[in-house]
Amino acid sequence: MTRGMSEQRRARLRLEISREAARLFWEQGVAATGGDQIADAVGLSTRTIWRHFRSKESCAEPVIMQGVVTLLGVLRRWPRESALEDHLDAELTGIRLGHERPPVTLADELLAMKMIRLADTEPALRTAWLMACDEVERELRTIIGERLERPPDDLQVRMYAASAASVVRVLDEHIGTAALAGDDVTEFEDVAALARRYARAIRTATGGAVGDPVV
Repeated sequence: MTRGMSEQRRARLRLEISREAARLFWEQGVAATGGDQIADAVGLSTRTIWRHFRSKESCAEPVIMQGVVTLLGVLRRWPRESALEDHLDAELTGIRLGHERPPVTLADELLAMKMIRLADTEPALRTAWLMACDEVERELRTIIGERLERPPDDLQVRMYAASAASVVRVLDEHIGTAALAGDDVTEFEDVAALARRYARAIRTATGGAVGDPVV
């Protein structure tokens, strides 16, 4: 950590760098983008960039993690007495209305989609995206384990968590690809319908073990 810099300030700076790096990666390609260009775009020295990131590709990680952090916050707040689609509907509606703190901007969501899309052909970015997905799976072990009253390292819990995390990854990639291709994504703008789609897919993937209220 940079001497004298708080963790919160460091996180804000990393996200600012990440936004500019992601923009450059999308506009001109990862290979054509260097650390000096990223530094110039943010108004920092190249040395400062390397204090915060191990490589230019890793600069995309905070943007990619934005949506993951939001999702995990939503899942951690899932009440035992609520069905998954009802909880997702309420939480996603709140996020769309700006109730999430800090707010998740549409610009950041779009940048994340772009980085996930680039990850199809950029191995380093693919690594960042899969790391984010791994974080989702690890958190889901705890969340699902608590709902099923089993330890997070229980084999069945781990299998359910892996299945649910795969649903999130595949649907996120599908939605991002469709949006960036200019396809009709109105079905994904209906929060209730989107919540149902994720919940039903997770129920199917886990054989119905995850999604219902726990009483």
